[in-house]
Amino acid sequence: MDIDDILAEVSGEGLPPETRDLQELTRAWVTERSAPELLPWPSALMERVLGRIHQQIELVEEQVGNIDPKTNFRLIIIQTELERFKFLVRSFLRTRMAKIDKHTLYILNNPAESARLSPSELQYARSHQALLEAHYRSSFLCQFPTSLQRLDDTAGGISMIEQPDVDKAVFVRVLRDVEEPITVEGTEIGFEMRRGDVYVVRWSAVRDSVLSGDAELT
Repeated sequence: MDIDDILAEVSGEGLPPETRDLQELTRAWVTERSAPELLPWPSALMERVLGRIHQQIELVEEQVGNIDPKTNFRLIIIQTELERFKFLVRSFLRTRMAKIDKHTLYILNNPAESARLSPSELQYARSHQALLEAHYRSSFLCQFPTSLQRLDDTAGGISMIEQPDVDKAVFVRVLRDVEEPITVEGTEIGFEMRRGDVYVVRWSAVRDSVLSGDAELT
């Protein structure tokens, strides 16, 4: 098996819908863990996955207590598949929540970043920031002058808001040929991305290729 065969399997062509969704969810999880910034919420994928999890839970609950050995064996398979999906969903959400916790103000103050959240994540981010600010104010900010109580102060040209490090190095694998050469900002480095290539490069240089599906993080 060569790299073309492996990439053909990754593409998911000819696979059952649930298998394709499992592959997409796994890829989304790995990419989210590797990327230094929050990625767009995969609404269509998550809607399908969560709907399938709900259906499988209902099926298991209906069949519990059935003494037919064949049915019991089928339930074991369904429960195993169910736990695999649930593990990936939990891990995916934990990864995103960790980024939200770390960069809450940056996300809430930038409409483009806020648009990457699901409605539940946006509600969580706002509640998290409100609780954090209330805690800080009651603990120590109330003792500071009013001018020093802001958590998003930019006095002196230095911002208190922590931003993701978009120049962090990431491992990226090319899934499709990228027509335009990739350039690394601030350097003279440039290269062409061809199917099957693997690079270690700044996230900012390959962000668009990853988001478009031409490449994936590993």
